Amino acid sequence: MTGRTPHRRATTVPRTRPAVLLLTLLAACATLFRPAAGASTAADHRTSRTPRTRPAVLLLTLLAACATLLGPAAGASSAADYRYWSFWKGGADGWAYQQVGPAGNVPADGAVDGWRFVLSPDGGQDTPRPGPAPDFAAICQGTAPSGGHKRVAVVLDFGTAQDAPGGEQPPAARTSCASVPTAANSAEVLAAVAAPLRYDSGALLCAIAGYPHAGCGDQVAAGSDSGAKGGGSDGGPALGLIAGAGAVVLLGAGAVWQARRRRTR
Repeated sequence: MTGRTPHRRATTVPRTRPAVLLLTLLAACATLFRPAAGASTAADHRTSRTPRTRPAVLLLTLLAACATLLGPAAGASSAADYRYWSFWKGGADGWAYQQVGPAGNVPADGAVDGWRFVLSPDGGQDTPRPGPAPDFAAICQGTAPSGGHKRVAVVLDFGTAQDAPGGEQPPAARTSCASVPTAANSAEVLAAVAAPLRYDSGALLCAIAGYPHAGCGDQVAAGSDSGAKGGGSDGGPALGLIAGAGAVVLLGAGAVWQARRRRTR
């Protein structure tokens, strides 16, 4: 059982790609505008029959072409959201996102495992952390150590109502202290204190303590309303596209101005 999170399977495009793609498209649009202005000026010098509105018509055509190119970039910047159980490691500095699944992590005596049900795009820095603090001493103070066993504190945060699948209400967050064999991994620690667990056929952890009742790493339309998203919402690509559109307009206006200026000489 790996307990893999869905965003690690589905999100393979770096977050900076929309910005890079936007810059590439803007460069392409700028390249189109410059020859357009030069061509219209040369034509005007050769013949006076060229309509004075030709640069504007060409500008509109090029703007439409650039808008068509920028459209897919805007769509590509949208990240899919997923509902899933995120896995955390507690320490003196708070919560850190686990880089391995629970089956591959063997916590030491005195460790704190944290779980948070979230609706989040791609985890890591932007994924909400468990609410309760990772305080091993407070969680395991009533559990005595025993030979051949270790104590691992477990924090379960079932998320918010906005995170929950339709028709379900998340239980209140809770903590437990697991006393398990020394070699137990985090999946076994979780099974000792939060049964029933539910996995899918691909060994993805779907439910802890029976929550949620259905679904497993479900994909949700990007931009869905969720109070669970952290402070780092990803608004950069949208602002970049707006700025890019403004740059395209300025480039086009400059092309028309240069064409008319040369024509009047």
